[in-house]
Amino acid sequence: MSNHHDHANLIWQIADLLRGPYRPPQYERVMLPTTVLRRFDCVLAPTKVKVLAAYEKHKDRKLGEGLDTILNKAAGQRFHNHSPLTFEKLKGDPDHIDKHLVSYINGFSANVRRIFEYFEFSNEIERMREANILYLVVSKFCEVDLHPDTVPNEEMGLIFENLIRKFNELANETAGDHFTPREVIRLMVNILFINDDKLLTTPGTVRKLLDPASGTGGMLAEAQNYMREHHSAAKLYVYGQDYNKRAFATAASDMLIKQVDHNGGGDNVRYGDSFTDDQFQEEKFDYFLTNPPFGVDWKKQQKDIQNEHDKYGFAKRFGAGLPRVNDGALLFMQHMVSKFEPVLPDKHKHGSRLAIVFSGSPLFTGGAGSGESDIRKWIIENDWLEAIIALPEQMFYNTGIGTYIWIVTNRKEKRRKGKIQLLDARNKWQPGGSEESKRSLGDKRRHMSNRDISEIVKLYGRYGNTDTSKIFDNTDFGYIRVTVDRPLRLCYQMTVDDKARFLNSCPHLQDDVQAIDKELGRKSQRDWSVVKERILDILHERRSKWKATEHKLFRDMFTLKDPNAEPVLKGGHYEDYEPDADLRDFENIPLKEDIDEYFKREVLPHVPDAWMDRSKDKIGYEINFNRHFYRFTPPRPLEDIDSDLKQAEEEILRLLREVTE
Repeated sequence: MSNHHDHANLIWQIADLLRGPYRPPQYERVMLPTTVLRRFDCVLAPTKVKVLAAYEKHKDRKLGEGLDTILNKAAGQRFHNHSPLTFEKLKGDPDHIDKHLVSYINGFSANVRRIFEYFEFSNEIERMREANILYLVVSKFCEVDLHPDTVPNEEMGLIFENLIRKFNELANETAGDHFTPREVIRLMVNILFINDDKLLTTPGTVRKLLDPASGTGGMLAEAQNYMREHHSAAKLYVYGQDYNKRAFATAASDMLIKQVDHNGGGDNVRYGDSFTDDQFQEEKFDYFLTNPPFGVDWKKQQKDIQNEHDKYGFAKRFGAGLPRVNDGALLFMQHMVSKFEPVLPDKHKHGSRLAIVFSGSPLFTGGAGSGESDIRKWIIENDWLEAIIALPEQMFYNTGIGTYIWIVTNRKEKRRKGKIQLLDARNKWQPGGSEESKRSLGDKRRHMSNRDISEIVKLYGRYGNTDTSKIFDNTDFGYIRVTVDRPLRLCYQMTVDDKARFLNSCPHLQDDVQAIDKELGRKSQRDWSVVKERILDILHERRSKWKATEHKLFRDMFTLKDPNAEPVLKGGHYEDYEPDADLRDFENIPLKEDIDEYFKREVLPHVPDAWMDRSKDKIGYEINFNRHFYRFTPPRPLEDIDSDLKQAEEEILRLLREVTE
């Protein structure tokens, strides 16, 4: 029987010691790193003497990083501690425990020291010393036996995951930045692996998964849990990257605690900005899971990203386009697709699958020709978008907005090729922040039960048309943005004031203007094309040559738009009219429509003088989820509304009488 809940509760109780100097959302600053320290202390205890002996033997040999390798080997782990101190010995000098604890941490191998630097744990040691609780916290942790004989790696991983989840839920005002509700991850993982049973049960199967915005590692942990429960024979190596120091330190600790790695290096989770400091360049992965921050701007990275886009195009990550700078979600999509494995079965390469959480913005933001639309076009026209699942609102800790899971892959099943499934799971929820707690957690007021998840996965797998699942052709989401022009209509009239203004700008044309004025007169004329030809004749007779700018100024000065005037001919050709930019409009015509038929049916009946400028056509893609799942609710009968109003009026009068009588 697993006792990881008991251990987690024991550690959770120690957090009560922090009450006062720390607010509950800050507990994780102490509890997570101290739990890691205690675990490592217990893990290294059996080989402590051996490591100290090896350290004494080699410490003066100037081996650099080679010393870590020797001592790790002596410890039998991917890390070591060569300090003579242990957690138990730290209790021996209460007055100097802060200095001893720092010295103890400095005795670790570089990979562990780096984690504690990112935890910024030295600040917390000083804070606890000032509050006189450091000795008490260390003493209490000494009572928690986290030795591998008592708590195997798998259970320790569950304990740490449990603590991460609890502390993140406490810090609900910021948790959504690096913490995804566990049930959302479970749904994503189930969909990600939905068709891979055969692949994952093949003996010797090894697969790699990446989360480029890994936060505290929840996605990675849940993927491992799924594989342990369903495909224990397969090996899934998980990798992550994050730019939040504490989140990175937490995830890196989790990986070390579980002894999970691919090549013995122990650096599955790496620190850095995925956009400008990609820690996995040139690497390919079989699976991707991520929940990038909603609506995060990329202004700081804009120069580097723009340069990569302009210089390398599709040769690197951002060839499809760049979204607006206030939402970098679709950049994460391109970043991951660039790391897709090709489909080469004879070389044991089976393509890749990706699950990512987005807000509604990437579905439809940006018209044809925009960065967002071009990225959607690229994904859909390459037949990579498999499905989008709409989640219930109020599912996340720091936002109540609607969210969507996108499933993207370069190895669709045969039945899904050329198709996209939209699945509406917005009504699949239960009240409360989690299965264990029915109370709200920040903005998280709903959760999905295991039954909800199971129903969604079954609906996904059935792949049929129902009230909540609809199958579309890829082209159903594409449209051509056609420019619709109408003719410019100008009437001509020369007035004294306009004439004076024109000659003020072009005094050298006075004689020509006088001749035009005399010939054409001062009456309004509604066919500028005819007027223009007469003016050109006059200038020709006078052997006058005007500059193009002077012709333009003359027209601007002496004409006005008039809907009753004749269309202005373009270049003098019959029915080749000059367009009026103010009347220009655009029609988004579905790709499946015949454009000419659409134009005759939808445009010409309303504006008979319009035409299409097909040279400006742009193809766009958008996914209007609500349109496809809209359910009409008929209005209530008027007599019912009248009846309710009458009752309300009577109730108001009754209350007024009680006050006045």
